[in-house]
Amino acid sequence: MIKVAIVVGSTRPGRKADKVASWVHDIAKKRGDATYEVVDIQDFNLPLLDEPTPPSMGKYTQEHTKRWSAAVASYDAYVFVTPEYNHGTSGALKNALDFVYGEWNNKAAGFVGYGSAGGVRAVEQLRLVAAELQMATVRAQVQLFLSTDFEHYTVFKPDPAKEKQVNTLLDQVVSWGTALRTVRVKP
Repeated sequence: MIKVAIVVGSTRPGRKADKVASWVHDIAKKRGDATYEVVDIQDFNLPLLDEPTPPSMGKYTQEHTKRWSAAVASYDAYVFVTPEYNHGTSGALKNALDFVYGEWNNKAAGFVGYGSAGGVRAVEQLRLVAAELQMATVRAQVQLFLSTDFEHYTVFKPDPAKEKQVNTLLDQVVSWGTALRTVRVKP
């Protein structure tokens, strides 16, 4: 079975991404098609890019980068949980993506976005970044709206119908993640 990381894409105080990622993880745990783990970028304390060479060279000097590199490399696919701030993803998630390069290559990615417009603009930006990182993004995505999936715009209470969307997303992430494993693992 492949390993799928559910990435908490915000480090902001009062964030909602951790609750959303936990909800996705609860749904994923009911499945038997992959191993799912929540990965919180906040746990890695990544500063703004501080490596002296480009990530594409893979010559990391900082301990936080080495820890992040090992974590990213250990997964076959990812589900990114992203807020939408000012029509884009969080700076923390963009920074985490930019920190390493080869560790993302030839892996699948799916997206769960939230915000006033369901996080769609943040996800569109992430699709462009993922393409440059040589990731294959799946078509399905989950859109969570502050007005309907968060009581009083703050307490996460998703529409029960969203669970089906999560499962469709996970179906595609697991399928693509499994297929791409053959590209990465040479006989």
